[in-house]
Amino acid sequence: MTAATYDVVVIGGGIHGVGVAQAAAAAGYSVLLLEQKTLASGTSSRSSKLIHGGLRYLEGAQFGLVRESLREREILLRNAPELVRRVPFYIPVYSSTQRPPWMIRAGLSLYALFGGLSRDTRFESVPRARWENLDGLDTRNLLAVYRYEDAQTDDALLTQAVMRSAQTLSAELRCPANFLSAIRDETGYRVHYLDNSGEQTCHTGSLVNAAGPWANTVLDRITPRPPILTVDLVQGAHILVEGETRHGVYYVEAPSDGRAVFVMPWKGSTLIGTTETPYDGNDPGAVRARPEEISYLHETWQHYFPNAHGRLLDNFAGLRVLPQGSGSVFRRSRETVLHPDNTYRVRLVTVYGGKLTGYRATASKVMRLLRPSLPLHAAVADTAKLKLSL
Repeated sequence: MTAATYDVVVIGGGIHGVGVAQAAAAAGYSVLLLEQKTLASGTSSRSSKLIHGGLRYLEGAQFGLVRESLREREILLRNAPELVRRVPFYIPVYSSTQRPPWMIRAGLSLYALFGGLSRDTRFESVPRARWENLDGLDTRNLLAVYRYEDAQTDDALLTQAVMRSAQTLSAELRCPANFLSAIRDETGYRVHYLDNSGEQTCHTGSLVNAAGPWANTVLDRITPRPPILTVDLVQGAHILVEGETRHGVYYVEAPSDGRAVFVMPWKGSTLIGTTETPYDGNDPGAVRARPEEISYLHETWQHYFPNAHGRLLDNFAGLRVLPQGSGSVFRRSRETVLHPDNTYRVRLVTVYGGKLTGYRATASKVMRLLRPSLPLHAAVADTAKLKLSL
């Protein structure tokens, strides 16, 4: 029996994997995506659920990332109104806050400029008379409150919607399917995987490794072994507490170290996150919120909302993939790293890191890298215009 043949095989059913599957199918290529568990079973269901430009990245001069994220936010708001919605964000500034009001105003002004200065990108200073209506926010020593808009989503549902979009363009999904190996030949890769029907083989002209924290494990199964980027796995924990934050998302500084923490409404409760803790486990699938992370988030919530006493309902953690480096992980770049194989005609791209908001832009960059090794096909759709729905 002849093995199936594809133009692109994608390993990993998180948001970046399904984004590449959609982009490849929209460009007219035959696509197969392999996911070992379920779509969005890893980090793509354990994020902060935000579609945003990354206001805090301005502080690290990551201007290109912010511009791209704001552009992608607008595309998602237009194409996925059932899944992505605008929400107000509030930044309270206290006498003890590390960033003074002028700095917050400057950052928000630049954020609005990168967002195109439209009505939806503008910010305002919330009058003192309205402070008492902000979900019980502590007003002692409060100097100012700024309001702007970003967006929120259900990350798992968004991932599933992008995969459905890819499937309407003839992309195929095998899930659950465990990637076993890939062997390079003159025209691409022979791929072996295990699904419910047993061991399967297919051939692909190009391979995309979008396995998130398992990316280097995937590369270890490819012959000849491709170049590997050394990375750090950093876990981000969230807690869910009783009682809904009704007015929007609060962007606060953790009192212990000044890190950014979001306090946000989530399905009738309040979600608080995130942390940035180096992950020291061997199995990315075993990541769990640590007791000290739960305490850190709970204490931050209580610090800003002292009259909120809802019980802890749940907690979860996901893993970020960051290129190895020195210094605080909080200060590291959040730019996605696309790591191609060493050939002049790229047939393998590994996606390291990446943000939920920018998945479509990342997928477009992956396809540009692969294009010289792919056959000529006419595009059948534009991902910037494809509607996504529940």
